[in-house]
Amino acid sequence: MHRLFACLLVLVGCGSIAASAQTPSWQVRAPATFQMDADALAAAFDEAADMAPLNSLLIARGDSLVAAQAFRGMTLDRPINIKSASKTVVGTLFGIALADGAFDTLYEPIGPRFPEILADTARAARLTPYHLITMQAGLESTSFGNYGAWVSSDNWVRNALQRPIEHPPGTRMTYSTGTSHILGVLLTRVLDEPLRTYAQRRLFDPLDVKIGAWQQDPQGNYFGGNNLAIPPRGLLRLGQLHLNGGTWNGTRVLPSWWPALAWTPFVGDAFRDFQYGLSWWIADFDGVRTYFAWGYGGQFVFVAPELNLVAAMTSSLTNRPRNLGDFSSQLMDFWRSHVVPTVVRNEP
Repeated sequence: MHRLFACLLVLVGCGSIAASAQTPSWQVRAPATFQMDADALAAAFDEAADMAPLNSLLIARGDSLVAAQAFRGMTLDRPINIKSASKTVVGTLFGIALADGAFDTLYEPIGPRFPEILADTARAARLTPYHLITMQAGLESTSFGNYGAWVSSDNWVRNALQRPIEHPPGTRMTYSTGTSHILGVLLTRVLDEPLRTYAQRRLFDPLDVKIGAWQQDPQGNYFGGNNLAIPPRGLLRLGQLHLNGGTWNGTRVLPSWWPALAWTPFVGDAFRDFQYGLSWWIADFDGVRTYFAWGYGGQFVFVAPELNLVAAMTSSLTNRPRNLGDFSSQLMDFWRSHVVPTVVRNEP
């Protein structure tokens, strides 16, 4: 018998495996209730237990948590830095603000919101939220080899916006954390509310999730592209919220049209065979279309609508084995090889 088999069947009284008495929105039942293979599910958790630095795995179908476990001292309700999966949160906040009427369209120029920076930079002033949220601003990237110098600058927004335009906006994807940070600061200015406050009030309070720490830039703006801490349950619920068409426990949190728009493949990634929507990555894993938020070091939420399947994974950023290699790719392969097969699919 798998080491977690019995626990996975009942999901109560088994260490850190999730019980739902404190969160009645989660329905916890036997895997067969959700057309899930109990052996495959147990095998997935067996594998996860050996995949340091992975420290949480949560799997749900639709509204219902099927199995979850924290590893290596983590808990399911402790906020953890989700790194660049923060970009998906910020993109989601833009969708809420757009529906609230804070913006008229995805395509209004940002120049009037940054007059002190863009008054003499006409081309960058014509950038729009669409360019920012799809990583098509065309500005030189602040990520990878440029990241350290960028976050050491005295004004992250100015530094990002005044970088050379390497490609015409809207023509190709250039992954850049600075681009997402500009979007976050744009939201702050338009809403006249700290981004963290807005995120808690409009997104995470309805999900019954409390935000942890969130880094700020030298001007006090919350980091629009990185370093937000939320609990693993919160990451899973973000995926479920989109799978459910923007509702949680019968309450509308996102506009009904936002998930489909956010999951539209607007641009391809030049380095991997992935596509990018509105702050969501998009890929096919063995033919299963998957939408995912992705953070450095192994922070993910995967959503496969055709399987009604959501999985969240978080990983330690400090206690990491030597010679770990590309752990993000390992977790993507784990999603493909272990999580997707937990769903019992009826052959036509």
